[in-house]
Amino acid sequence: MQKIPLGTSTLRVTKLCLGTMTFGEQNSEAESHAQLDYAVERGINFIDTAEVYPVMPRAETQGASERIIGNWLKKTGKRSKIVLASKITGPARSINWIRGSQNDVNELNIRVAVEESLKRLQTDTIDLYQIHWPSRNLPIFGDRSFNPSAERPCTAIEDTLEALDKLITEGKIRYIGVSNESAWGVCEYIKQSEIKGLPRIASIQNAYHLGNRIFETDLDEVCFRENVGLIAYSPLGFGQLTGKYIDNPEARGRLTIFPTTWSPRFLRPTMIEAARRYVELARDHGLTPAQMALAWCYSRWFIDSTIIGATKLKHLQENIDALTVHLSDEIIDAINAIHLDITNPGQ
Repeated sequence: MQKIPLGTSTLRVTKLCLGTMTFGEQNSEAESHAQLDYAVERGINFIDTAEVYPVMPRAETQGASERIIGNWLKKTGKRSKIVLASKITGPARSINWIRGSQNDVNELNIRVAVEESLKRLQTDTIDLYQIHWPSRNLPIFGDRSFNPSAERPCTAIEDTLEALDKLITEGKIRYIGVSNESAWGVCEYIKQSEIKGLPRIASIQNAYHLGNRIFETDLDEVCFRENVGLIAYSPLGFGQLTGKYIDNPEARGRLTIFPTTWSPRFLRPTMIEAARRYVELARDHGLTPAQMALAWCYSRWFIDSTIIGATKLKHLQENIDALTVHLSDEIIDAINAIHLDITNPGQ
């Protein structure tokens, strides 16, 4: 599988990245190891995790995804062949078991988070360390507009960069990235790194799928001009774009297993209607809905790597196989027409 440089870093990653947020919740350790084995067999060298995983986040399972990966790395001896990415949890009152409910991305929390992740992953260094979501007030995870009245105390971006710089110097992390960030945030990270001589972000991990193309409104230009690589997550829109919930609203998956309050953006009537139209389009052209949704992401010029995840090995196989699917101009035009009718319902 082709490997490309991730942003300005020396990391060379495959166009597909194995996501692990189901490891330890929806997938057992044995199932997770089978996925890791299969992904590597198919040529994937990029694995993404986070200290908060698996999801739905719970105190009882927190860190399980990293521990499962660490056990696999120890068992297989394949650490040198893997680009390993993880993330520190941002402030969240609802996740009060990780260093307290006001967990912030300051030096103390970053250091503790990195060292605990290294232990779980059973490695000496993390190749790409990311801020899972910003310290500051920002509309994410379904919020659609900036709310100045929601301002809160936060760690300055330059302070976060200084903390990460120390860990790079110590060899505990190699490169840094952001996640769930805005255009302003990316620009501020780059500005502060240039002003202060601090590490430059290599990547941004944001949602991108047929139901959420908000990245195209400004972040695409910012990341192009500043050479920041996009690692796209949720390419299947929490399963809505596979068609399984269109076919059966009670189908087993994240949207039915976990409380709907966790991901209401994927249950909006507009998102369901858009998914229905995308599903019909794919099937009318002899593709599975998942193939079309993934092929769309794989073909976008601004995406360095797309995170794929599955609870079943056969679905992981389909996700990887979609890399060879070519979308005709007719399909692309039809996708864009649906997007104009129902714009970013899953944002």
